[in-house]
Amino acid sequence: METFGTRLQRLRKEKGLTQEEVATKLNISAQAVSKWENDLTSPDISVLVELSEILGTTLDELLGKETKKEVEYVPNLEKKDIDKMTLKIVVDSADGDKVRLNLPMAIVRIFVESGIGMPEINGNAALKNIDFKRILELVEQGAVGEFVTVESADGDNIHILVE
Repeated sequence: METFGTRLQRLRKEKGLTQEEVATKLNISAQAVSKWENDLTSPDISVLVELSEILGTTLDELLGKETKKEVEYVPNLEKKDIDKMTLKIVVDSADGDKVRLNLPMAIVRIFVESGIGMPEINGNAALKNIDFKRILELVEQGAVGEFVTVESADGDNIHILVE
């Protein structure tokens, strides 16, 4: 089960913010944010609404009452043209590197159908186990949204989504 501190850290990193940046926006110390993320203390209730706004999430999600809908199925009548869609790979490494890769689904289809492997990002091994063929199949059936979220033991965060 994800603790408040773990969830706060995940949401902060997804937004690309440092503890210092969050602290500055809330007019508090970075140490206070660190204590929240390590579940040593909790923020004052008066800070929660502003914190959820900074993190671009709902108060319910921040408090663990709801989670993001990861994959949405579009009915056949509204199915989007796959060739106008984009596969997005977001990598935030523990070292502070940020990689954003946007590939048209038409190119992904070529990679998958020809057996060519997907491009490697900074030698990141976590992407080697991603089944891009299965993602392509799901998108062809109308699925959109976030398909994969990986938090590696090294502290790397990877998100793969289709829009």
